[in-house]
Amino acid sequence: MSTLKDLRYRLEYAALRSIAALLNAVPLEVGANVSAKAWRLIAPYDRRHRRALENIAIAFPEKTAKEREAIALAMWENLGRVMAETMQIDRILADPSRIKLTPLTDKVFARYKNKMGSVIGVTLHMGNWEFAAWPMTVAGNNPAAVYRTVKNPYVDRYLRHLRRHLYPGGLLGKGSIDGSAEEGQKTARLIMDFVRQGGRLGLVCDLHDRTGIPVPFFGRPARSVTIPALIARRVGARIWMGRCLRIGKESRFTIELKELKVPRTANAADDVRWITAEMQKQFEAWVREAPEQWSWNNRRWG
Repeated sequence: MSTLKDLRYRLEYAALRSIAALLNAVPLEVGANVSAKAWRLIAPYDRRHRRALENIAIAFPEKTAKEREAIALAMWENLGRVMAETMQIDRILADPSRIKLTPLTDKVFARYKNKMGSVIGVTLHMGNWEFAAWPMTVAGNNPAAVYRTVKNPYVDRYLRHLRRHLYPGGLLGKGSIDGSAEEGQKTARLIMDFVRQGGRLGLVCDLHDRTGIPVPFFGRPARSVTIPALIARRVGARIWMGRCLRIGKESRFTIELKELKVPRTANAADDVRWITAEMQKQFEAWVREAPEQWSWNNRRWG
């Protein structure tokens, strides 16, 4: 690493730690609200705001431009809170009242939590997705997660540290699940071995995957991540879908879990396509219920 690059990385890390220190010096909700307002104010000047509006128009062609703008601005507020909450994960976990299961999820999860077996948990960028796997952690299932590594090694190490209590099974850095075929295959082999050995693994699966299968999402074909379907079918794992929904504008959340049955017919390709399509169908239903909490700024339709 060059001296100049290392210096830049260290300065970025120092800035991040300074922000984290400020957030932890004030009440949790205060820091999250300030971050939300800042993102709402600044984000519309970023090119990703245009992408968000274009995506919202695809999903909700019946809405007016004003309604789409309102969804986008509310989304930026949510992402501002997510940023602040990431720096304060320990504070949120220290208050059990901040994360609750829906009544039905609580009933179903209580039945299965001690006999999970191999599990792939899939979620989407909604509410604060970092907490979607928390029920499995509390139940002692020791989930791990796949995450995209940050180029800055100091920032990457710090963010891994912040998430340590969420994923006691570890964080598996990926080269790319939605990138090159070679890196995707490398990641697939790594996590397949983990799940085959009885592991519980979390994945965020709502982004565009140029190597994935096109399945319907809001009425348009969207190339989607197939790794959960491929691995679950091959190693006999369960698939649990999870959504972490923010309650109002607070750092409080409701988690909903649903098991997605994994077919194992004579046609593996059809099974994988069906599973992938059902995952995206459920994601779409959840997004329709709370569009302001989904990250429209991400690529989805290519």
